[in-house]
Amino acid sequence: MNIVLAFSVLILIAIAIWQVTKIFELSQGKKIYTQIADDNDNNWNGKLMFAFLIFIYGITIFSFVSYGDVLLPQAASEHGSDYDNLMWVSFAIIFFVQTITQALLHYFSYKYRGEKGKKALFYADNDKLEAIWTIIPVIVLAGLILVGLYTWTDIMTVEENDDALVVELYAQQFNWKARYAGDDGVLGDANVRFLQDFDGKNLVGIDATDPNAFDDVVVQELHLPVGREVIFKMRSQDVLHSAYMPFFRAQMNCVPGMITEFAFTPNKTTEEMRQDPDIISKVKKINKLRAEKSKELILNGDVALDPYEFDFLLLCNKICGASHYNMQMKIIVESKEEYAKWMSEQQTFAEVIQ
Repeated sequence: MNIVLAFSVLILIAIAIWQVTKIFELSQGKKIYTQIADDNDNNWNGKLMFAFLIFIYGITIFSFVSYGDVLLPQAASEHGSDYDNLMWVSFAIIFFVQTITQALLHYFSYKYRGEKGKKALFYADNDKLEAIWTIIPVIVLAGLILVGLYTWTDIMTVEENDDALVVELYAQQFNWKARYAGDDGVLGDANVRFLQDFDGKNLVGIDATDPNAFDDVVVQELHLPVGREVIFKMRSQDVLHSAYMPFFRAQMNCVPGMITEFAFTPNKTTEEMRQDPDIISKVKKINKLRAEKSKELILNGDVALDPYEFDFLLLCNKICGASHYNMQMKIIVESKEEYAKWMSEQQTFAEVIQ
């Protein structure tokens, strides 16, 4: 009832404002209305265009200063620097062109605004000017595309490597599981039809008739050795998901009914990233916000937020359902010795089902 009343009041206020506006227009009997802009209109439009140019440059500088620290830190994978370099080159070109073109557009709108008695100079065509604004963008875009294509090929090429660690990422609403190939370096066959086998212990649907599957290890916290290539095989149980690891500059869709692949080599451990000055600054800023939020929670009788500590994360970058926001898995990058010790403590598939 309150909503209906409030809505009715808003409608009545809108009608009242409209009526007052009409009365004001009728009171201006001597003013002549025309659809043709006069010098006064042109002056105002030109000045507003120039003012808007100053505004967009001001808001751009403000955004860089105020929000520049929300960008991702230096990549923690070997291919990440190539990815970042390509992105920053693209940003630099786009920003340069945008700055020049917007300046010309708004300045000319101001400088050459309409004036009574002034006649515009008309060019039917200008071959030299048209050649310049056609050839230069073609060369720049062709260069970007070629460099991007080579970079993409280098990043996406997954070669056979006996020393690589083979890991399967298994996506389902709304969690991740990881499966490691055992000593044989080969993942056993799997299918969703086997998920209910062994009283629900078969978490990713491993085929128990495949000998390669017996030494596979299934976990819900991803551990990776630094300096060793990791080949990811990705599956989805239900809908389209996307395995997104932003700090490694890695992302790949997980598609039901097929296996997708991505590979990278971590080059920084979790502890090394925690000591990075950029990460320390970001963590400090986050914890300041969490502390302020905790004060509100305590006043409302809720539990305060724990201090944030940096960790690599595997996220889902597709809107896959109601709990999509919570679909993440912790990633720990550690030394090869620490990884070997952790792996020795995990149960193989054969040990789980026995």
